[in-house]
Amino acid sequence: MVRLTPKTLNLSDGEREQLQQLINRHNTPQQIVLRAKIILMASDGQNHRQIARSLDMNRQMARLWRNRWLETDPKDLSIFQRLQDQERIGAPVKFSMEQVIELFALACSPPEDYGRPIMLRGTSKLLTPGVRFAIL
Repeated sequence: MVRLTPKTLNLSDGEREQLQQLINRHNTPQQIVLRAKIILMASDGQNHRQIARSLDMNRQMARLWRNRWLETDPKDLSIFQRLQDQERIGAPVKFSMEQVIELFALACSPPEDYGRPIMLRGTSKLLTPGVRFAIL
C-alpha cells in the first residue's frame, strides 16, 4: 500500500519567529493561534495525523491549513493575512453604498420635506420618495 506523505513545508527563520510571536501574543484570536501552531508543527516534519492528535482536531483541518499556507507562499501577504479565512461568497449586493447613504438621509429627514404627513412615517413609506428621487 502506497503511503502519501504531506507536502514539505519549509519556513524561514523570520517566518518561524513571527508565527511564534502570534502564538505568544495575548490578543491574537484563537483561530489564528491554532493555525500558526499547525504551520509550525508541519514545518517540523509532522504529518496531518500527528498534528491533529496533538492539537485535538481533525486531519482535514491540518491538511487544509498546510495546503493553504503553501498556496499563499509566493503571494505578497503578511503572516497574519495568510492565516486568515478566505472571503466567503455571499449574495450579490442589492444596493450600492451611495444608495444606502441616500436612503439614510431620506429616513432621517422630516417627512414634510417630501410632502408626507408625519403620521405616515415608516420604512414602507420610504419606498415612494426613494423611487421618485431615483435612489432605488
